[in-house]
Amino acid sequence: MTQQKKPRTPEDFMRLAIELSQKNVAEGGGPFAAVIVKDGEVIATGCNQVTRANDPTAHAEVVAIRNACATLDDFQLEGCELYTSCEPCPMCLGAIYWARPAKVYYANSKEDAAAIDFDDQFIYEDLDKPTEKRKLPMIRLLADEAIEAFRDWQNKIDKVAY
Repeated sequence: MTQQKKPRTPEDFMRLAIELSQKNVAEGGGPFAAVIVKDGEVIATGCNQVTRANDPTAHAEVVAIRNACATLDDFQLEGCELYTSCEPCPMCLGAIYWARPAKVYYANSKEDAAAIDFDDQFIYEDLDKPTEKRKLPMIRLLADEAIEAFRDWQNKIDKVAY
């Protein structure tokens, strides 16, 4: 039995993400996977689980971020690299920015994804509009009451900033 070579280069880690995306398709999931690496070691992976979990947020990058944060016992991915089989969608991009990895590598582009009916362009376009002109109605309610939690946070001495 030959021992499989441990991934070491960015290309190796990306090949792992691509392999996981292909496996996910074969198992009935979407064609997306992500790998998170720290200090040259894979600490977490994630595959698209949207239809399997009935969870629209269960994109590969989000699943991988959740797994990595659990492994690291931290809410940020400081010093980590994220390898994803496709350029992140707006939701994943937001999650990635909040997780703060050092670097992101991707393989397929958002245009490649659009070509197989995973098109997020409408989200990018809608986010550029004022809230009152977006396709999804966004109605502000009880701002005067809600601001109290923000004041509480601002005045909290023992908060964990993030």
